[in-house]
Amino acid sequence: MPQNENPWFVLVTKPRNEKKVESRLNKIGIEAFCPVRTELRQWSDRKKKVKTPLLPSMLLVKIPNNLREIVFDVPYVSRYLYWQGQPAVVKEREVDVLRKVADQEFSSVSLQKFTPGTKIDLGPFGISDSTGTIKYTSANQCCVVIDSLGYMLKFQLS
Repeated sequence: MPQNENPWFVLVTKPRNEKKVESRLNKIGIEAFCPVRTELRQWSDRKKKVKTPLLPSMLLVKIPNNLREIVFDVPYVSRYLYWQGQPAVVKEREVDVLRKVADQEFSSVSLQKFTPGTKIDLGPFGISDSTGTIKYTSANQCCVVIDSLGYMLKFQLS
């Protein structure tokens, strides 16, 4: 990573406050990204498309390591995510993958022929140079673990 480029850190928020924290951080000049997906939710009286976070209670912030503490001035921020005793750092390439996943519509994809444990190329889903492992499939959804990220994504099928 070039020295002038800031890393992406994983910030843990209070539940259901990811988008609010993202907005507040962006307003004070800290680059924040909360990957979301659009879901069709049904209530007793209506259906509505809502945006839900791909990473519940988490968002990504691009900030110099020496200024990481400034995010705690924003309400609803809990802590940084740590991995092996160090703050978890997400590569720019992985953030690009999350941006592509968040922009995709997967409702027309049929994955019933896959079985758990199958490795698949995620290129057709707009995630180039990545593979995934099928965790499980059901009649209307499929869970895929993105190998390079270690995250599980649920694809809703129609």
